Formats: sequence, C-alpha cells, structure tokens
Amino acid sequence: MVRNTAREIAIHLSYELSFTDKAVDDLLDQRLTPESFAALAEEDPLYAEAPDGKQADYIRRLVTGVDEHGAELDGYIAKYAKGWKFARIPLVASAIMRVAMYEILYMQDIPNGAAINEAVEIAKKYETPETVKFINGILGSFVRQEVTE
Repeated sequence: MVRNTAREIAIHLSYELSFTDKAVDDLLDQRLTPESFAALAEEDPLYAEAPDGKQADYIRRLVTGVDEHGAELDGYIAKYAKGWKFARIPLVASAIMRVAMYEILYMQDIPNGAAINEAVEIAKKYETPETVKFINGILGSFVRQEVTE
C-alpha cells in the first residue's frame, strides 16, 4: 500500500467519524484489521491490501489528529469557505480538507504542496468539478494565510 492509498483510507475513516457515535480508537481498531479490509475489498479495490504497521500508524495518526483538532480544522474551513455555509459543504469534502489541513499543520514531513495535491486528486474521485475547485481554493488560501514556512 502506498501513502496516497493510506491517506484516502484515512479520509474514509474521518468521513465515517462525522456520523458515528464510536470513539476514534474503537473505530480504528475495528476498521484497521485484515478481516475488515477483506470484507470491504469486495466493494472497493482501495481495500485490496491491508495496511502494514507503518501504514496503519500513519492512518491512525491522521484520523486521530483530525478527530482531536476537528473544531480547529472546521474553523479554518469555515473561514476560507467564501460564500458557503459550513453546513452546506459535503461531508466528504470536509473530510478531505480536514485531513489535508491536519497534514499541513501537524505533519511537517509532508510538503504542503503534496498535501494539497493529494487532497485535490482524491476529491476528483468523489466530488463534482465545482467542489474540487472549492477544495483547492480553500486549501490554497489556508496555506497562504495561515502557514509560515
């Protein structure tokens, strides 16, 4: 499994967190098993290969970080979502932006451009072209205004 696949799985799990009552650790313990991946692989080839220890740690770090910093990340999304009410933003788009913003703010080993590019590429699989542009615009504005390198 490559990092962009692990990132996409982290987005799926962050999305799932937005509508479940499960604690983040419980969700991760349940989903990051070979059995869970085998069951999901029938529906989505993204789950064809279960993550190894390093990949599972990366997914856990992302999803836990997004959960712990959710209010902060949502605040940034709302701040840069010009003309959009936060409640109107699709949940998948929010999950994509939360993961990218968390990487930019808290994972210094990931270049900002890579986090944004990966977010946009993943968004193209799930969102309309208008929403992809919206995500790219928010993440670009966020980096220009909030991040000092």
